[in-house]
Amino acid sequence: MEEERLQTSPLLKKKYHENCPGCKVDQAKENKKDVSFINLSFIWLAVLSGTLPVASLFPFVYFMVKDFNIAETEEDISTYAGYVGSSMMFGRALTSILWGMISDRYGRKPVIIIGIITVVIFNTLFGLSTSFWMAISMRFLLGSLNGLLGPIKAYATEIFREEDQALGLSTVVAAWGVGLVIGPALGGYLAQPVLKYPNVFPADSFWDRFPYFLPCFVISAFAFASAIACIIWLPETLHNHNESSNSGEVLEIESCGTDKDKMMQKNKSIFQNWPLMSSIIVYCVFSLHDVAYQEVFSLWALSPTRLGGLNFTSDDVGIVLAISGVAITIYQLSLYRLVQKACGPVTLVQITGVLSIPLLQCYPLMEMLSGFTLQLVINVASILKNVMIETIATSLFLLQNKAVEQHQRGTANSIAMTGMSAFKTIGPASAGALLSWSQKHVNGSFLPGTHIVFLALNVVEGLGILLMFKPFLSVKNETPSE
Repeated sequence: MEEERLQTSPLLKKKYHENCPGCKVDQAKENKKDVSFINLSFIWLAVLSGTLPVASLFPFVYFMVKDFNIAETEEDISTYAGYVGSSMMFGRALTSILWGMISDRYGRKPVIIIGIITVVIFNTLFGLSTSFWMAISMRFLLGSLNGLLGPIKAYATEIFREEDQALGLSTVVAAWGVGLVIGPALGGYLAQPVLKYPNVFPADSFWDRFPYFLPCFVISAFAFASAIACIIWLPETLHNHNESSNSGEVLEIESCGTDKDKMMQKNKSIFQNWPLMSSIIVYCVFSLHDVAYQEVFSLWALSPTRLGGLNFTSDDVGIVLAISGVAITIYQLSLYRLVQKACGPVTLVQITGVLSIPLLQCYPLMEMLSGFTLQLVINVASILKNVMIETIATSLFLLQNKAVEQHQRGTANSIAMTGMSAFKTIGPASAGALLSWSQKHVNGSFLPGTHIVFLALNVVEGLGILLMFKPFLSVKNETPSE
């Protein structure tokens, strides 16, 4: 009875500050105003702007590096392509925590807008690269000055009521996954337009001199429009006053003397939060696998059959990835919440990771297929693999954001982004080098050609699965629905 009295007490009424943007968002959530589609739209715009450039180069970086004439042999092209792919993640790894701290101090909105503007500038300059080192530099600056992906995860958690937070993070991952798939599709369709669309883009024109500018320009134009929309309409979720945004919770603690651990947690170092740090470590391992897979998939599919590849064109790769992008969108926005509610994020990651291993080990066998059979099998495999990747990422995001309070959420997500970026720096370079090595040993007696590459990817995946079990993984307030 005493608990019921406290729960209905007027003392527990939340206090809102008139000029605080975070209070306005909380008040809108309490009043249950139907702003979900508007909020979802902003998340899509911001995440796509930050993610489209990440993998848009994969279908054409092989040809770009070849045009730079820096590789001594054809087998070495994949190695240099891996360096280009890694440079952006290296830059992001150096600055993500700083951007997260800035978002916790000054707000999510300014960091998100700065990140989108960075895409407009440096992704455009990357498309104008005329040398290997210019390409490396532009990608590095694109990564180091773009810190929006950590704060946008915090934003997606804060803009929705608690029961809808899975939808917010699912939207982030859906947009992220679509960006990582549609980006390469744009790169595949729009790179080298003079060769593909000679009736529209004449020879010896600007587009002939800069054959990889068009996909970068299209992505930058989208980012520019997104920046304008976010500047005008994106709501800020961070509170600009010292009092807790949830005054009812504070009053409840003071009046009944319970939940002291929650108050102590606010003064605890974020690095001592093992539920957060363990989930971040697991996330980093899976991120290494994911980016290595993305790098390997495109380079393997583009490689000639004599080197164990599929001899696809950039258009072929773009079509496969575009189909996967549509599947990811449908899955994340319709099915993920139901599956997550039934299994819980921990069990869901464990099951998905285990199922991914035999699927991935079948990839090298596809080189024996051709025609319609190859197209069907590669599309089904790509859809399943990308859905599994996004399922794991979304579940780990949920664990990370539930492990911290709002005042640390931007920093927490940026720590995850830093670790992920560091591992993703290793991923493309090591994957490209391993693929180059495998292509030089395509006739080996033990695990010939690309078999060794996909086995290495599965070893990393297996490590991530093992870390999802106790005693390593710790989950805060674990319930069946979490």
